[in-house]
Amino acid sequence: MKTRILVIEDEVKIARFLELELTYEGYAVEVAHDGRSGYEKAAAGNVDLIILDLMLPELSGIEVCRRVRKESDVPIIMLTAKDDVSDKVMGLDSGADDYMTKSFAIEELLARIRVILKRKSKKEGSSAVIAAGRLVLLRDEHRVTFEGKEISLSKKEFELLKYLMENKGIVLSREKILDHVWGYDYYGDTNVTDVYIKYLRNKIDQKFDVRFIHTVRGVGYIFKQDEE
Repeated sequence: MKTRILVIEDEVKIARFLELELTYEGYAVEVAHDGRSGYEKAAAGNVDLIILDLMLPELSGIEVCRRVRKESDVPIIMLTAKDDVSDKVMGLDSGADDYMTKSFAIEELLARIRVILKRKSKKEGSSAVIAAGRLVLLRDEHRVTFEGKEISLSKKEFELLKYLMENKGIVLSREKILDHVWGYDYYGDTNVTDVYIKYLRNKIDQKFDVRFIHTVRGVGYIFKQDEE
């Protein structure tokens, strides 16, 4: 069965271009030109990946992403018109797995699609629980608790914490974190990682007066169990 991709894009030329290129690559493609009809198609649950424009009529890409994420973990690649960190963070925080800035190279988009789908298939056989002392991550339930108290995390915060916990005691560079959590090699501004590290520290380290996430100057970050 072909991998099914839903393209939600209001610019007809871009939508048609994506449809043709993705079809040529062997994907089954469906297109929606506004947020509301796009969400309805996504909610039907018949897609394996969504390419979602940020600026859409009817419902914004952010709202579509939030609604879809409440019901499904289907991978979402968001398209943004501006190369602005705040736009990217907003998109990722709403539940998107990745983002691309228009105009993009189709080869790069295809590479990111392959990486995300491969990462998705790997998750199916992973361990369900990761624990570090009083901090527990429940992979299948997409939950994190500290001493039994629920910690509310966005999808990207969850993925980042999971990666850090899976590599406890190992120093991870910003580039390596971006490559794994965001699913591609990133050669631009790496402060997206710093932003999300700050989010996690606020919600875990500072809130519970512990130290799990440590900065290694000039290199990146390391996760250590609080009791260590």
